[in-house]
Amino acid sequence: MADPNVRKQVEAGRQVAYHLLKGLKMISMYRHNESKYGEYLTKAWEALKAYTAQYQQLNLRVEITNFTIAKQDLFTEENPMPYKFFKDGIRQIIFRDGFTLEELTTFTTIALSDPDRGADDINAQLWRAQMPNFEYIMVEGFKVDEMSEEEVQVEVDKVVDYLQRRLRTNSDDYIRFARLSEQDLEMQMDNIDQMRGVVITGVTATPELKANLQREVHEEENQRLFPKLISAVFQVVENGVTDAALLGEMFSQLLDAMLLQEDFAIINQVVLKLRAMEQRAGTDSSIGELLRGFLARMGEEQRLNRIGEIIKYARLKNPPEVVKYLTNVSADAVPALLNTLEVVQLPENRTLLNDVLVSFAKQNPDIFVDKLRNTDKPQMQRDMVYVLDRSNHPDKLKFFGTILKTKNLALKLEVMSIIARGRTGEARKLISALMEDDTQQVRLQAARVLPEFDREKAYLDLLRLVKEKSFEDKKPEEKEGFYAALGSTGMPGAIQFFQQVLSQKSGLFNKQKLLADKTLAIAGLSGAATIQTAKLLQEIVDDKSQPPEVTNVARLHLARVKKALFGNEAGN
Repeated sequence: MADPNVRKQVEAGRQVAYHLLKGLKMISMYRHNESKYGEYLTKAWEALKAYTAQYQQLNLRVEITNFTIAKQDLFTEENPMPYKFFKDGIRQIIFRDGFTLEELTTFTTIALSDPDRGADDINAQLWRAQMPNFEYIMVEGFKVDEMSEEEVQVEVDKVVDYLQRRLRTNSDDYIRFARLSEQDLEMQMDNIDQMRGVVITGVTATPELKANLQREVHEEENQRLFPKLISAVFQVVENGVTDAALLGEMFSQLLDAMLLQEDFAIINQVVLKLRAMEQRAGTDSSIGELLRGFLARMGEEQRLNRIGEIIKYARLKNPPEVVKYLTNVSADAVPALLNTLEVVQLPENRTLLNDVLVSFAKQNPDIFVDKLRNTDKPQMQRDMVYVLDRSNHPDKLKFFGTILKTKNLALKLEVMSIIARGRTGEARKLISALMEDDTQQVRLQAARVLPEFDREKAYLDLLRLVKEKSFEDKKPEEKEGFYAALGSTGMPGAIQFFQQVLSQKSGLFNKQKLLADKTLAIAGLSGAATIQTAKLLQEIVDDKSQPPEVTNVARLHLARVKKALFGNEAGN
């Protein structure tokens, strides 16, 4: 660049690109924190503002791998952003004076979106964004004035012939053919005045060809390139390099690259290789220090947040490798893992992460107990209950008892079902106390699960409750639920109690009361759901001395019992 003004302009553009690249890296690491995007891009916007204040507008030419000004690359390292615009036909991007930080944030969000994962095309998003200080130029097709398609083909053939002639050489400069300039073409071909801005398109690639090329690129990256990279890195280590800072930085960059590729298998292979080397060299060796540093970096918050972004909505390609990665991190990473859990939306991925946390809860349950006590998010409370239950914490019932005081009915019922699986005396005590709860659904749930602990004790407790005077004040559906729970104990005393109620004869003043009691007794027989109670219900249906209301209810419950015992056809 002989012109100092152009050199100065390019350097100013590179400053914008440098700060933009730093902002992109920060956003990639903290993708979930959208409120901070503007903060991460502030320096890039200030550099852009300074550029447009001096030159009115920043005009970037879009190449496959870079943005350019005056044919000079702006990015000093590879970045996928230019290609996203290039493949959508965008060849020029223009930022005008007055371009705001909000517009830059919108532009960056669009640039980071992935159409292969469901996002709209880049040009469609840019069109919808309607940024007043931003323009872009697209190439829709090919056209050369006053030339037919056949003439264009001839000129293209000339270009190919010229390149072939350049390849036929005995010179030691074997890459000379690649250094092609516009002047070279102008000297060799006639009637071509200007090449700049011309896009020559050939036969459109078929979907099958595109798929094959993408598969080959993927195989090249994952089956050959990355394994070679890993091999080269370990060769450096094995050759005796002992600079801890250098090795740590090298492995840190390798870890970040693999996370961006979502390649957890290679990360786990690195850990496995380092552990094998540590066994040979010793725990106190430089390899041991390198392993501990690598594991610590794996558990750092920004990297776990990256994993959270990966598993937030998307189904995992290789869940076992993700589990292996997370189990490799130290217990110090548990707070960050809990923060990651809060952003995960896909149920199966939450379960995966909870299963990983179970192993940590076995070693140190206190942090999970604190989270359970302090969080006000129902889903997070369910997760902590799940983790503590799976970890078999000795005091888990004590913690669950605290959760039973919550006003969240769904969570309360869920915890009750977990407690009921315990089958211990302490668990039964908690459930039994809930039959006096203020919420009807909780009382009914407690009555239903109580027989699962000790049928005889449940029979005595439930029979005592249904005979109390206060029982008459309960709503009909709650009464029916308690009678059904009493019947589910299957105790002979319960069946006899129901038969006594059903055999009573109504008087002048207790007809309605006795009718309601008989209906409840039928619900109790139905709750037992045995062959014996099915026969008793059939007898009631056939008993002409019973009121029609009673026989109709008995017929309905008989159908339910038959369905439970023999299947749908019997119920019908």
